[in-house]
Amino acid sequence: MSRNTSMTIHRRGLLLGAAAAFAMPMPSRSETAPRALVARPGKAQLAPEGYPETEIWGFEGQAPGPLLRARQGARLQRRLMNELPVPTSVHWHGIRIDNAMDGVAGLTQASVAPGETFDYVFDLPDAGTYWYHAHTNSYEQVARGLYGALIVEEPEAPDVDREETLILDDWRLDHETAQISGDFGAWHDLSHAGRMGNIITTNGSFILQRAARTNERLRLRLINAASARVLTLSLAGLEGWVMALDGMPLARPIAAQDTLLLAPAQRMDLIVDVTAAEGETAHLAYMDDDGKWWSQVAWDITGSAASKPRPAPGALPPNPRQAVPGVAGARTVTLVMEGGAMGRLQAATYGGKRLAFRELAERGQFWAFNGTVGRTDAPLVKAALGDTLRIRIVNDTVFPHAMHLHGMHFREVMKDSDSLGPLRDTLLVQRGETREIAFVADNPGDWLFHCHMLAHAAAGMTTWIKVARS
Repeated sequence: MSRNTSMTIHRRGLLLGAAAAFAMPMPSRSETAPRALVARPGKAQLAPEGYPETEIWGFEGQAPGPLLRARQGARLQRRLMNELPVPTSVHWHGIRIDNAMDGVAGLTQASVAPGETFDYVFDLPDAGTYWYHAHTNSYEQVARGLYGALIVEEPEAPDVDREETLILDDWRLDHETAQISGDFGAWHDLSHAGRMGNIITTNGSFILQRAARTNERLRLRLINAASARVLTLSLAGLEGWVMALDGMPLARPIAAQDTLLLAPAQRMDLIVDVTAAEGETAHLAYMDDDGKWWSQVAWDITGSAASKPRPAPGALPPNPRQAVPGVAGARTVTLVMEGGAMGRLQAATYGGKRLAFRELAERGQFWAFNGTVGRTDAPLVKAALGDTLRIRIVNDTVFPHAMHLHGMHFREVMKDSDSLGPLRDTLLVQRGETREIAFVADNPGDWLFHCHMLAHAAAGMTTWIKVARS
């Protein structure tokens, strides 16, 4: 039976409203010889036809950048060539990577100046859905389009008819010119929910209609590349199962609920069966702030793939090192989020000095972790290689925050017990919530831990964790 058949889904939106967007499948190609990955200006038709193309920054001048595919266990090699007018770097989001390849300017490498290059060479230990994006002034560079998908294929693919990688993003465009608004660093964005766009695209497309068949089975790889927007999604004319979160397979598939929440930087793998009948349309839909649903991907149903549905899918094969042992006796560190508009932060330490909130605001800094603004010389915690750590995250603000840990995945310690949630690399912590994560510090180096509402990170919500070999 089709899900959400009573939902009213709008096939087209207006620019600067909750825009409809449709998905374009990305071609599959295997990783072969090393090649360049060029960051440069480009143009994309983000707005509907009739509006001008939008000037973007993109890898290979595209938004999103080229889809990178490789097999689990392969070695990926890319030479970043910077043809932008500003320095940049590349973070390989979700990959349990060698620290020197993590792409964080000022922590793991120097930013790559215009006209310069940097070679990224690393192994891919885990199958799953990942992505890559700029990590120098990322609140601007990601919002201008510097990101793409990285798919690491399992040795044996699941039984599906085809797959589609769908990168969802929102853009803030000028009403008339369809150009990206240049108000980066606006205090409202820095101090409130972050930079929210006014048009939503999927794979850089405003409108694209697809075809499918009844009882066809699809694998959908969803990536939220938005700077701040938490996406509320739903399926209509599709019956699905959540197979993996942030690239990591679930022990058992979970039937997709009526709504699916995807925070900035999070990913979700779905396997879906088309239940819509011939002549109907199936949708992946997005709910706007007014509770109105818009089609992000629309599949018009033409024909039938099979006479009846297949059995529910089995789990994807697990990745290595998914266990988090020793949680009960692990060292616990508390991280208190403070600040922002309507917050209670009176003062915090910034640049080694204690400043009142008004003084911080004058410097464009609005957020603090444990009373400190921005990344400091000392880490939040130093762990020995192989230690299990727990971080208790207290959101003492009135906004949600998507906390991302580089270099390692974690499991949430569930309330009132030491049972563990699924393995993830980005956790959405809602206003007023306290959540706790646990992970094995099994990857040596200096690892960033920050809010992936990127304006929040730029305005103070950044710290780091040191994993020492001895």
